[in-house]
Amino acid sequence: MESSSQPAGSSPGLIRGMGLGSATALNMIDMIGVGPFITMPLMVGAMGGPQAMLGWVAGALFAVCDGLVWAELGAAMPGSGGSYRYLREIYGPQKLGRLISFLFIWQISFSAPLSIATGCIGLAGYAAYYWPGLETVYVQHDAVWHIPWAGPLQASWIVTPGTSIAVSICFFTMLLLYRRITVIGRLSKVLWIGVMGTIGWIIFAGLTHFNAARAFDFPPGAFTLSRGFLTGLGGAMLIATYDYWGYYNVCFLGDEIKDPGKNIPRALLLSIAAVACLYVVMNISILGVVPWRELSYSGTSHSELHVVSTFMQKVYGHRAAGIASALVMWTAFASMFSLMLGYSRVPYAAAVDGNYFRAFARVHPVYQFPYISLLALAGVAALFCFLRLADLIAALVVIRIILQFLVQSIGVIVLRIRRPDMERPFRMWLYPVPALVAAGSFIFILISRKGFLREIRYAAVILIVGIIVYCVRALRRREWPFENRQRSSVAS
Repeated sequence: MESSSQPAGSSPGLIRGMGLGSATALNMIDMIGVGPFITMPLMVGAMGGPQAMLGWVAGALFAVCDGLVWAELGAAMPGSGGSYRYLREIYGPQKLGRLISFLFIWQISFSAPLSIATGCIGLAGYAAYYWPGLETVYVQHDAVWHIPWAGPLQASWIVTPGTSIAVSICFFTMLLLYRRITVIGRLSKVLWIGVMGTIGWIIFAGLTHFNAARAFDFPPGAFTLSRGFLTGLGGAMLIATYDYWGYYNVCFLGDEIKDPGKNIPRALLLSIAAVACLYVVMNISILGVVPWRELSYSGTSHSELHVVSTFMQKVYGHRAAGIASALVMWTAFASMFSLMLGYSRVPYAAAVDGNYFRAFARVHPVYQFPYISLLALAGVAALFCFLRLADLIAALVVIRIILQFLVQSIGVIVLRIRRPDMERPFRMWLYPVPALVAAGSFIFILISRKGFLREIRYAAVILIVGIIVYCVRALRRREWPFENRQRSSVAS
């Protein structure tokens, strides 16, 4: 059996043009994006006070645990595709691993555009600070489908002037990525400078105008260990998980990273540590200026989520708020840039392996990147821009947890047992504790929130349809699990 851990040669059409600096910058702009600038009101609303900071801290510890899973797998199997490659190898390339890796690509066809769409919608939301008319609702429709075996499935479609902004940004990002990876590496550093400058200014403004009484104005019973506290913590961790995600983006670009055995784990852990510190300090700074009840109202009403604009207006006035809004929009765009780049390589890797639709394996003859995969990803993301932001985030996180992260956290332990002699340039610290903590945290996020069954239904439908699609393809192509039956019938 040929191992999938070969660092070179598996994707000869791609270029190893990104070093540690570019990889870390790309991870950080992916992680930060627009998430912390629009979800802070949602987190405060989930926990009902500034104790929502526990969500950020728990999310950081969780990200480190899961990041160690990605670091070990990414260093051992440094190729394009990330989880596709890992799941296939863990569970058997020609057996169960073929189905599980296909299901990963299948859910990426939904979750990756969902992730990109959240950035586009968040950017449009900050643009509404300049033009409030962008939030005017033209059309709104709540659709419900009753499926006997799955229960009711709901989706809320909404059309505003901001929707056209979100869709336009999606396609503009695609156009910027339509070039060589070496050029993209330089662009990621430029975007990183803008992201760090934005956060640095927010932290400076908050600390120089900090009011401790306002920042730590906890409501009665804020830390009482009750069902309501755990439910709120689960909701806050779901949002924090969304905000921290992106630390694994470098794993999807394994064929384009220099010295991947060293640089993939380093980029992962450096980006998690840096972003966690920035998130905690930035959010404390904002809570010291903007009363948490004001943030909570924005979170529960899902309106005026441009919290940084409000923050800067309180500190420096209207002009500074306008500049801050522009910088946050820069940050949101940087995140979408990184997301679309990384995810476009995943269907490509599966198609090259023969486990996904062949068109996605095409590489641009001049710029040498998977252009069909990029075009398809941008098109589906543009359609998802018509959904509500809060619904997008919840559906995204739950789908990814069930169909990717859980099986991967357990899978790293399975691979240690199945392949103890496998070359591992990086080994998980305190093995297997981080993997078990990551898996337990994923389960807690899934079941601890109000109405969690709705998103689980979405994931179940995607899973079942994906299994059906795989079985039809496998039967026609005589692949696992049907190849043994074919051979047995021929032998008899």
